[in-house]
Amino acid sequence: MLNLHKLWLLSCLGVIVVIILYFQAEIAHLEESYRKLEYKLAQSQFNSRQFHPNTLQKDDNDDLIVIYNRVPKTGSTSFVGVAYDLCKKNHFKVLHINITANMHVLSLSNQYKFAQNVTNWREMKPALYHGHMAFLNFERLGTSSKPVFINLIRKPLDRLVSYYYFLRNGDNFRPHLVRKKHGDKMTFDECVEKSQPDCDPNSMWLQVPFFCGHAAQCWKPGNQWALQQAKHNLVNHYFVVGVTEEMLDFISLLESALPRMFKGATEHYLNSNKSHLRQTSSKIDPAPRTIEKIQQSNIWKMENELYEFALEHFKFVKRKVLMKEALSVPQTFFYEKIRPK
Repeated sequence: MLNLHKLWLLSCLGVIVVIILYFQAEIAHLEESYRKLEYKLAQSQFNSRQFHPNTLQKDDNDDLIVIYNRVPKTGSTSFVGVAYDLCKKNHFKVLHINITANMHVLSLSNQYKFAQNVTNWREMKPALYHGHMAFLNFERLGTSSKPVFINLIRKPLDRLVSYYYFLRNGDNFRPHLVRKKHGDKMTFDECVEKSQPDCDPNSMWLQVPFFCGHAAQCWKPGNQWALQQAKHNLVNHYFVVGVTEEMLDFISLLESALPRMFKGATEHYLNSNKSHLRQTSSKIDPAPRTIEKIQQSNIWKMENELYEFALEHFKFVKRKVLMKEALSVPQTFFYEKIRPK
């Protein structure tokens, strides 16, 4: 009799557990349905309440101008290779900016001509312009529209070491091209030990002036105003600045934000050889004592400060994108309470 009573209790308990599990499953199903409904409602509201001024046309993105004022030895060839591969498929132009004698700054007259030419050359829109030139503020040049600036930045010592060996050994992109210092077998460590000009910390002063711009102070090694101006421009005038060490994330962000140009860029980068397109040949990592000596210089500290600043900002931008993608209802915006009706 006692066993039957226990069996009855266990049966009742089992039924209760089954009922609880059933209702939990139903609740989960309802919550999922609610989330889907909420998402569709948000999309419906967004689509119905969007307000498009008459000045916005379907082909607005066809006026898009992107300027990539690429810093040497920051992975720029790999990135530009992706753009060249996608330009025909995505229907945009890619143009290289070739400045006399590889100068990084334009004369005053050429600044004006370049700004007017880029913004008014309708046959070349949408377009990605790229070249080794300093940031150029279009606001002071009287243009009717402003381009979107992007860039990549690299750890300053890594960039200097890469450039040092590039001048001597070239790379795998054009292996037969004889470089400026071809035949010089001195290692970077030996160069630093002998205090040679090619490894002078002042040679690292390049990323700061590239972001600073065309002002004279930008090109004075160790100038504090130049560093602050570079930071200001990076945050206020650049759409996105990635880091060489996180090239894939940089490309993914561009595809997410500017699909008119970069649709398919992430997959292409992953499945092609573009991620390793250009590698400096016979590059030797510097010894710890060399690194320590370089890092004692004021130039390295300032260049590294800009790099760390850019890295922190890039990670902030990435977090916002990842947060948006993690939400069940994607972030949107629309216009309402429009008066007069």
